[in-house]
Amino acid sequence: MTNSTGNTVTINKADIPSGGMKSYKQDDDSIILITRDDSTFHAFDGKCPHAGANLGDGLRCGNRVICPWHHATFDSRDGSLLEPVATEGLTQYELTDNGESLTVNTAAKIDHSIANDQLTETHTVIVGGGAAGFMTAHHLRQMGYGGDITLISKDNKAPYNRPLLSKAFLAGNMPEEKLLLGGSDWAQKNNIELRLNQTVNEVLPNERTIILDDASGNEQKISADFLVVATGASPMVPPIKGADLDGVYTLRSMDDAKAIKAASHDKHVVVIGTGFIGMEVAAALAQAGTTASITVVGQENRVMGNIISETVSNALIKLHEANGIKFVLDATVNEISGNDATTPTQISAVSLANGEQIAADIVILGTGVSPRTDLFSEVNDPDGVQVDSHLQLRDGVYALGDIAKASGKMGRMRIEHWRVALQHGLVATAAILNDSNVDSLDERVPFFWTMQYGKSLRYSGHAKNSDNNILLGSPDTLNYIEYYFDDDNDNTRASAASTLGRDKDLIAFGELLRLGQAPTRAQINAGFDIIAQAHELSR
Repeated sequence: MTNSTGNTVTINKADIPSGGMKSYKQDDDSIILITRDDSTFHAFDGKCPHAGANLGDGLRCGNRVICPWHHATFDSRDGSLLEPVATEGLTQYELTDNGESLTVNTAAKIDHSIANDQLTETHTVIVGGGAAGFMTAHHLRQMGYGGDITLISKDNKAPYNRPLLSKAFLAGNMPEEKLLLGGSDWAQKNNIELRLNQTVNEVLPNERTIILDDASGNEQKISADFLVVATGASPMVPPIKGADLDGVYTLRSMDDAKAIKAASHDKHVVVIGTGFIGMEVAAALAQAGTTASITVVGQENRVMGNIISETVSNALIKLHEANGIKFVLDATVNEISGNDATTPTQISAVSLANGEQIAADIVILGTGVSPRTDLFSEVNDPDGVQVDSHLQLRDGVYALGDIAKASGKMGRMRIEHWRVALQHGLVATAAILNDSNVDSLDERVPFFWTMQYGKSLRYSGHAKNSDNNILLGSPDTLNYIEYYFDDDNDNTRASAASTLGRDKDLIAFGELLRLGQAPTRAQINAGFDIIAQAHELSR
């Protein structure tokens, strides 16, 4: 029960159990979140700062408040950020204890800002303006770093939200300016030197030095006290004849997305690739409603086959087909062909190994990416820069994001997901500041989501494949959770799970996985209460 007057809201204490939380939606669409531990209460802005989810619909496990949508995690005591994809903590409000009730004053915000007085005489250079580079620079300032920060990006734009390119931006639901991370004045506001259109040609790890071409094309050498390299990945172009023709696109940057939007109007579009990028592009263009047709071509007999089972894949295919998408699966592309000899760069068709021809005006390749590890070619293999669980390669030198083959909770692996890259920024920041209170990768698990037609399929953990699985619920009604195992032994713990519509179950799974207590095959088959177990083990 609440009673709201102006900036104050009165809440009945008895509404909230100890160790729990509750959210209260107000008439102005704001949300207040209250957490309780015995007789201690805290009040926060209850909307996740990432995408506005009601945090009260999520799960509280110990001192961790976890967003139901994208698993951003906040400390229940002060609102501080524990896990991305949010890049900020929660606003905390002052409250008054009235005995049986609490009064929250939303006009009185508790200031948790930290003075930038640490390592003031040092210089941090960050190479790469993607998620990992942005988060490192951003969090360094939030956590008190007072030295100079230089962020160097080959891109011509300030850091922006790349995952939304294949979701809201291509669908026409979000303008370019809304994708900027931290807003249009982020670098200036945080006293960060942002250097765009500049290419780093060489990294000298032992010297903590880079050599680059600046905006005027002049070579420059820059040395740093801390060097963070997060150069990301490049789209892979398969060895298909005609893949170099005009009208063949990959999607990695804002400019790529703009080009696809402009070129796809009233055109027959063929998407090659059935991973989550290919599926998101198909869904977004279908939602935009501006193409003549969309056909998805895949080598396997299902979509997202390395992530989900055939049953879930079939449900996704049905969802796409209901929105007008055509599928050609179990297919090998032989050639992307032009109209005729006089206009060889104008695409006309995609030719398959079985002789089938698919009419095409433009082709979008969703055939994976490869890490940009060339700057580290002398010290690591091309599958990733091998770093420890703090992302460190050498003393004061860090490799983050898509290029990092990092040691962590689930072993040494390289993961190409946005949330993981943001995690890397948090971990590298803590390493630079020597902050032992922030978890390393040894205490974090991977998570990603894909949005298709407004439905969000979420995945936590990392499985070798999707074949050893237990499926609960109904993928056809978009309400399921599926657990994945590395073998078929009854005592093997699940290493990953995916869901549509069972968000709290997936949050609980992620927490148990983080704690090393993921359920076994036998437990799940016996009707294991995963939410209750997550609460119990998080106390």
